[in-house]
Amino acid sequence: MHGNGWGQGWPGADRPGGPWGSGPPPWIAGLFGLGGSQVRTPRAKRGDVRAAILDVLATQPMNGYQVIQQIAERSGGSWKPSPGSVYPTLQQLEDEGLVEGTEDEGKRVLRLTEAGQAYVAEHPDELAATWRAFDTDEGETHQLKPVIGQVMAAVWQIVMSGNRQQQAEAAEILADTRRRLYGLLAEGEPE
Repeated sequence: MHGNGWGQGWPGADRPGGPWGSGPPPWIAGLFGLGGSQVRTPRAKRGDVRAAILDVLATQPMNGYQVIQQIAERSGGSWKPSPGSVYPTLQQLEDEGLVEGTEDEGKRVLRLTEAGQAYVAEHPDELAATWRAFDTDEGETHQLKPVIGQVMAAVWQIVMSGNRQQQAEAAEILADTRRRLYGLLAEGEPE
């Protein structure tokens, strides 16, 4: 095996520990949350700022800063849109007649117009879709991610510290695990 095995064929694979130092390659770290800055987080899609603003304003009137804070809170802290994306979108929503702003004690407070309330009522699926990427209640799939990360960390330790015998046994365990996992899929859906 060349280098640590992970870096074979990649630039820097001949350096001790491979091109990434002592940790796993970034694509592994990112997939399973093994590296600090490599962890993948949900991303908002184009148009989500608009839907999110309408959805949070449907709960109560608020100012622009509060809109940003509510979006961050609703996304579990994963998404905090910039003022540079929120304020122009608010202006666009005002231009469309869906949102109106009024002065209240020296602050600009935004609320849905009747047309905005009707839009929210007519498009519940669109508004709900905005938050799906940030939904932390993903059922069984969500429960697998920490275990996958733990297994990958153990594999990484074997790759970096294990002797040839330990690495060979780990390869057998992983091959057996792969077969068993595909076996689960082959069994089909439980009735």
